[in-house]
Amino acid sequence: MKSTVTAVLALALAALAAAPLARAGMDDDVRQLQREWEEIKYRKPATEQEKAYEALSQTAGAVRTKYADRAEPEIWYGIIVASYAGAKGGLGALSLAKEAKHALEHALAIDPNALAGSAYTSLGSLYYQVPGWPIGFGDDKKARELLATALTLNPDGIDPNYFLGDFLYRKGDYVGARNALDRALKAAPRPDRPLADEGRRKEIQELLAKIRDKSS
Repeated sequence: MKSTVTAVLALALAALAAAPLARAGMDDDVRQLQREWEEIKYRKPATEQEKAYEALSQTAGAVRTKYADRAEPEIWYGIIVASYAGAKGGLGALSLAKEAKHALEHALAIDPNALAGSAYTSLGSLYYQVPGWPIGFGDDKKARELLATALTLNPDGIDPNYFLGDFLYRKGDYVGARNALDRALKAAPRPDRPLADEGRRKEIQELLAKIRDKSS
């Protein structure tokens, strides 16, 4: 009996010791996906992005399978597949957009707070960029709700404020868009994501320039 209890305790302690290692491995894999996505989005020519995203989506698929109970790999799989859909364009991209949607919804079911609510931000951006019924699942009301939720979790974040600004710009609310983009520009730098911050700030400035043109 004593040996059985000792064996059970040993297994339990081994599992506890392995948990931080598994988490560290997942964090490393997710950071690698993040870095490769940033390189494609902000450094590769547009003509090369579709194939690069396609290859990265395969890698992301393997990572999400490896950590099937974690939301973070699922979020990045969704982001990468959504980016692949955007680079591909046309009706052929709709199935990819749906795949990204399912991944982000699954991430929300696992942990809605993961990565400061990034699944809400990415899913919201999909809902306003994809065509509506009968072609696609686009829905401006749903997009607004998702982006609002993202901002409750990360009110000062550069990404949720940028996407809200982009959404409002597309809806013709230039004042609201400018306010959201101004908040995005005030976001604190992310020490581990300098390339993403640089690229996003450039996108914000470009969108603000469009708003100035519309308002003049």
